Amino acid sequence: MLVVGAGPAGIAAAIELHRAGRDVLVVDKAHFPRDKCCGDGLTTLALRELEQLGLDPSLVDGWQTVDGAVLRSPSGRTVVVPLPDSGMYAAVAPRMSLDHELVETARRMGITVRDGHGVTGVDITDGDHVDVTVERLGSVRCRYVVAADGMWSPVRKAVGAGLPSYRGEWHAFRQYARNVTGPAAEQLIVWFEEDLLPGYAWSFPLPGNRVNIGFGVLRDGERRVQDMATLWRDLLARPHVVDALGPGFELEGRHTAWPIPARVDEVALTRGRVLFVGDAAAATDVMTGEGIGQALLTGRLAAEAIVSGGALQPELVARRYEREVEHHLFADHRMSKRLGAVLRSPVGARGAIRVVEASGEWGRRNFARWMFEDEPRAIATSPSRWHRGFLARPGAYVGATALEPKTPVQERAAS
Repeated sequence: MLVVGAGPAGIAAAIELHRAGRDVLVVDKAHFPRDKCCGDGLTTLALRELEQLGLDPSLVDGWQTVDGAVLRSPSGRTVVVPLPDSGMYAAVAPRMSLDHELVETARRMGITVRDGHGVTGVDITDGDHVDVTVERLGSVRCRYVVAADGMWSPVRKAVGAGLPSYRGEWHAFRQYARNVTGPAAEQLIVWFEEDLLPGYAWSFPLPGNRVNIGFGVLRDGERRVQDMATLWRDLLARPHVVDALGPGFELEGRHTAWPIPARVDEVALTRGRVLFVGDAAAATDVMTGEGIGQALLTGRLAAEAIVSGGALQPELVARRYEREVEHHLFADHRMSKRLGAVLRSPVGARGAIRVVEASGEWGRRNFARWMFEDEPRAIATSPSRWHRGFLARPGAYVGATALEPKTPVQERAAS
């Protein structure tokens, strides 16, 4: 089996295939460790998938467990939504560190990962196998290819399933900041700014008084990247943002920008013996822009489909993978679209925050669990996904005392 791309989706697929006894080669054009422009947030979905893969958070430099969030509405109203303390439900981890440790986890298991080797060609004309041309490795013949090579997947383009002119549903900016002395040093903060709706700005805490700060906006054909650069500078000067970071915060390096693909229900998920996962499958959450959990999930589902279908049944493999992705993600995708429509207007965003604030401690805690994907977004309307312990499961890494959260978030509410 060949996995193209050594990010979370590709490594998830590789580990699951390896555990099932399949020979796996992973290639990636980048050299690890490498940065990935991202908000660095990990939801409960992502954490559970990472735990299943065998990732040890204590080996990820910069890992920060999070125990809740502070939400600020366009009117300035703030509400704290705490998470349960039974395991990890949210965390922040720089992608340079997280992705590198995932690669090293795979290597320690005996999986061959060849970074610095890009794919230059894919031949799927023979129904029994796929021939892939890899830089400095030559032709690699395999039964299946898992394409985890990003939004502009070279594999997707090579097999004739490209998405011409596609630029993603969202556009995001991100930068790191240090010397953070305000509440953002410990709190995960989400600002629903009126001029960003239905998008939002964020500040995610990292160890050592550092944060990942950024914003994401819907790509509507009117905003230009140059305009967003101006917006970025304006956002960092807003009084409530400065108050959260502290007056002495310093930006690190340059800001980076990236598109976010979020149309998993519209793109082709397979092409013959090629299965697309993660950003190559446009599997990002359309409301929040979160994609790590979805990447890990689709990588695992692709591997399970390959194992179940066997080498001689590519049609069954494709159908199973497509069916499983639909089962796990389509209902949530549609719900996120509807909720995003509510958040388009300041009235809708203000109303949503008021409802959360008025829901009481039980309601706020369960909203936080819903927000961080403890259960699928549309779980209430999709009985086929109900399970024992529904809405009562502990978080990931139960018993990981070395990574316990700091002081409970409800005791650190923003003023």
